Amino acid sequence: MSQETLKQRIDADMKDAMRAKDKERLGTVRLILAAIKQREVDERVVLDDVQVLAVLEKMVKQRRDSISQFEAAGRTDLADKEKAELVLIQTYMPAQLSEAEIDAIIDQAIAASGATSAKDMGKVMGPLKAQLQGRADMGAVSARLKARLSA
Repeated sequence: MSQETLKQRIDADMKDAMRAKDKERLGTVRLILAAIKQREVDERVVLDDVQVLAVLEKMVKQRRDSISQFEAAGRTDLADKEKAELVLIQTYMPAQLSEAEIDAIIDQAIAASGATSAKDMGKVMGPLKAQLQGRADMGAVSARLKARLSA
């Protein structure tokens, strides 16, 4: 039998949460499935695991932004809700790479592309995104790459 896709795993988790009557988990899993379905409808495609990871990564970024804004506004109740959603969303993401692993991949990509200055960032970011999607914060990777190429 073929390996279960990420979308199928999320769908199965929704059913498990329904059976367990776990309202918080069910709500978050439904948010994830709604975001996936929205993108499928918008683009008229069936998302594969890589595309589902992109949706999840966007949701993680949104949660992090919301958490910082809620904490700045003193709304710890809303920040806590977002943190709980963030933890659940991250369970579907691949294991995050360490700083050293990210640096090594950046070095390999720079060497492979022959990039020498910040003007060459586009040459390097394409392959990096393919390698690191879902395994590292791409904003942080971009900042590290820019610093490395500017030096």
